Amino acid sequence: MNKFIIAGAVLTLGVVGLAMWAFWPEPSGPAVVPPTSTADPVEQIATSTQFVIGASVEARPIEVYTFGTGETDLLFVGGIHGGYEANTVRLAEAMITEFQLDGSTIPESVTVHIIPNLNPDGYALPTTASAQARRFNANDIDLNRNFDCRWQPESTWRSAVVSAGANPFSEPEAIALRDYVRTVNPNAAVFWHSIGNAVFTSECGNGILDATEVLMNTYAIAADYEAAGLWTAYPVTGDAEGWLASIGIPAVTVELESRESIEWERNWAGVLATLELYR
Repeated sequence: MNKFIIAGAVLTLGVVGLAMWAFWPEPSGPAVVPPTSTADPVEQIATSTQFVIGASVEARPIEVYTFGTGETDLLFVGGIHGGYEANTVRLAEAMITEFQLDGSTIPESVTVHIIPNLNPDGYALPTTASAQARRFNANDIDLNRNFDCRWQPESTWRSAVVSAGANPFSEPEAIALRDYVRTVNPNAAVFWHSIGNAVFTSECGNGILDATEVLMNTYAIAADYEAAGLWTAYPVTGDAEGWLASIGIPAVTVELESRESIEWERNWAGVLATLELYR
């Protein structure tokens, strides 16, 4: 599909989504502070957008920010595990603010897409809530087990059995990501998680894509994380990165070293290296 037709449809969706936002309740947890910019307003409108791509179980908006107008699309996603990995949301927000203030680091050939918080219901819960409640969505489902890659109704998280939903993409948050990926067809995707201090590849039964290996090594070297290859700590089914691999999109998991710091310098270096890789 012609990219400019897609862009027009996406911007129309943004207008509708922002109108819907006015009628949705405010989250009870940490608020997302919209980035501010010193860029010229006309230039900013031409190169940056913010719109709603879906809603959570509890009707909180799921937003995406885009920067640039290039033909190569790079997707970055935070917050799939909500407040349990809250620093990934803060990291994504910091990236948004950086690009909003200065988009000159984005090559002309690239468009950056950032979904800062795929699980706003889990993020909105107070820190006194259980780790499981903050990690899962409001249906008590682990969103990173709800995608169509080796999906099973039950999966694992560490030594615990977790619900993966009634079927692949049963959850509105997973649907929002799926539909956005189908719209923009990104050339690569990076998902921020914590904790692991490493970057992992993805696959879904057909081996690791060569481009995924290159992306893992590029981000890991620049950000001083271990390039760890495939996740082997325990079995995982239905993960978003694996689903992207199944449709031919290179995707890596960046596991921050802690759940407190956003490790800005390391991840900014990793993002810049990724942008250069896909220039």
